[in-house]
Amino acid sequence: MEKNKNTTITAEEKRIMALYNLETIRVYQAYNHEIADEVLELGRFGSSFKINRMTWIKPSFLWMMYRSGWGTKPNQERILAIDITREGFNTILSNVILSAFDPEIYTSYNEWQRKLLNSQVRCQWDPDRDEYGNQLTRRAIQLGLKGDMVQNYLYKWIVEINDITEYVLDAREAVRSDNFRIDMLPNEVEYPLEDSTKKTLGILIS
Repeated sequence: MEKNKNTTITAEEKRIMALYNLETIRVYQAYNHEIADEVLELGRFGSSFKINRMTWIKPSFLWMMYRSGWGTKPNQERILAIDITREGFNTILSNVILSAFDPEIYTSYNEWQRKLLNSQVRCQWDPDRDEYGNQLTRRAIQLGLKGDMVQNYLYKWIVEINDITEYVLDAREAVRSDNFRIDMLPNEVEYPLEDSTKKTLGILIS
């Protein structure tokens, strides 16, 4: 569905766009039917979820759509919208180690490698996407969690989980048939960050 390539992404355009309120922020994950069905039955993640693996959460709906092929890629057929506490999300951000070395943040390449090896939160910035899969002039964040961060995410910070697969498939069909409207998307706006968190995330401070 990709149309018209856009310009190269720059570091200045790292922003967290998300659907959030005073208490929670929404992140997205894509899973197979077994895991998704268990989540819906239990109201939480169960034994089908591999807790010892790094799990990735994504606040950008359209980046999740690009990554999962709008719910068509193998083992990504079910899209879950997961509302977690902002307190938990901010804790995740404060413990980030970037997935790529940044000399403005880390004193040396070896220091960054040591921190990355021991980190429980990995941050990766990827080109965000529009509904057609085109790159936007900003980057989208995805956050990889492991260890205690996964435990806290699963058992302390999740407030609500919804299966939005039907909505995703309807929106995908609207894109394919040129009936898509921008108001079909979640109302994502820039998530507020302290300057100290911006530095941790590799966001340039103006």
